[in-house]
Amino acid sequence: DNMGVKKMSNVLVITPVKNSVELTEKTIRAVMNSEDKQHMRYVVYDDFSDDETARRLDALSVELGFEVVHLSDLIDSPSPNYRYVLQKAQERAVANDEHLVVVESDVVVNKDTFVRLNKRVVDGVGLVASVTVDEKGDINFPYLFARKWGNEDKVTKKRISFCCTLLTNEFLKSYDFHNLDSSKNWYDVFISHKSVELGFKNIILMSDKVLHRPHSSRPWKLLKYTNPLKY
Repeated sequence: DNMGVKKMSNVLVITPVKNSVELTEKTIRAVMNSEDKQHMRYVVYDDFSDDETARRLDALSVELGFEVVHLSDLIDSPSPNYRYVLQKAQERAVANDEHLVVVESDVVVNKDTFVRLNKRVVDGVGLVASVTVDEKGDINFPYLFARKWGNEDKVTKKRISFCCTLLTNEFLKSYDFHNLDSSKNWYDVFISHKSVELGFKNIILMSDKVLHRPHSSRPWKLLKYTNPLKY
């Protein structure tokens, strides 16, 4: 229904990137191939990638028309700088009255993913996430707990991961990411629980399945899966 699309709120989409440029390029092209692009801004945060990746990101940004922020131009703390990225993105989204969508660089969204995420936003919703699947279409990590859920979108108190997740403007205005614990590297578990704690509903879209290919080659991402304490 076009009514829903026309009224779609504006979204700021971000992807934090560290190397793995071939997979990252697939992520970027899928985002830029989305429907309803007039309601979307896309910013790729390059978290101290190698020179080849940085050059490729600059070339892609010229070709496709998105913004690249090289963190090395702004800060000198070693990656991962997820906290800093979330803080900067929150500031921009709140200032522009946008929802924030995090699409990680090992995820390929569908053409209508952002439209679907947006449609589930009503007052009192904190996070809306698309469930992730492998190449065969089977639900995979980090949503293995949702395998039995069928195709009904589900309100959940379980953790939401930032593979492909919308954080509503209402939630962004209620919790300041400058309060995030600087001793940790990853914040999806904490933020999804904080949303519930503040009385928001979190939703997993079983009806929008996005391809997730965890970066086996990437120490930065592997660290996330092997160091639960850093959560």
